[in-house]
Amino acid sequence: MKQKTIAIVGLGLIGGSFARAFKKYTDYIVIGFNRTRSTAELALEQGAIDAIGTEENLKEADVVLLSMYPKVSCDFVEQHIDCFKPGCIITDDCGIKSYLVERLTGLCKAHGLYYVGGHPMAGREVSGYKASSADLYKGASMLIVPTEASTPDIVHEVKHMFAAIGFSQLVITTPEHHDRMIAYTSQLCHIVSSAYIKSPSEMEHKGYSGGSYRDLTRVAYLNETMWTELFIENKKPLVAEIDEMIRHLTEYRDAIDQEDADTLFSLLRDGRLRKEQFG
Repeated sequence: MKQKTIAIVGLGLIGGSFARAFKKYTDYIVIGFNRTRSTAELALEQGAIDAIGTEENLKEADVVLLSMYPKVSCDFVEQHIDCFKPGCIITDDCGIKSYLVERLTGLCKAHGLYYVGGHPMAGREVSGYKASSADLYKGASMLIVPTEASTPDIVHEVKHMFAAIGFSQLVITTPEHHDRMIAYTSQLCHIVSSAYIKSPSEMEHKGYSGGSYRDLTRVAYLNETMWTELFIENKKPLVAEIDEMIRHLTEYRDAIDQEDADTLFSLLRDGRLRKEQFG
């Protein structure tokens, strides 16, 4: 059986970790593209990739994994549409899905390519290739989004490919459901963390803060360029989640301000019970 080739476009934390994982755990030939050539050269030197990406060797790729911001990922496909071989599988690791599905599905179908969206539920607070790890995805969940430019067999192949590098949970979803859930489980968390840390009390937190503070502020250390794009492209479900959060915060604020112990007790109890129920 012919050895397959995967091209990873973007060698930051996530893309670099994919490159390392495919090299360590599979027999894929790994081609790496990166905007900063020195990063690609470092990846080649360290054995994370087999070759630095070019338009010529892109034509050899059986799979192309886009690991950049959503708009740039779509632009790359559009600009290199004639460089993909027929039947090539294009996937991605972007944090939103509807935007990519809308831009890439028709384009891929028209050129005999397959497109299956992806989103790894793994990461670190630090970014960049130097923070990447072959084991970042061990035991993690991978969200997989079939499209009209995919088939059940192609989706199965993509699932098998990601399982081979350590993902233990492969979740099939739609772009709409993905974006609604990610607005709640990820994007809202980053906004709350970013807003919370803007309190004037933040300047004096040392000596007064413990685990609760660390848990809530951890993701305030973010990449504002990336998250600005993700938030705006997913504005409808995200604004709905923000509005829901504001409504609940207002309930707590009013109960405390009015010294309404019964209502406050009920609000706190309901929150605890929901956590016990849903984990």
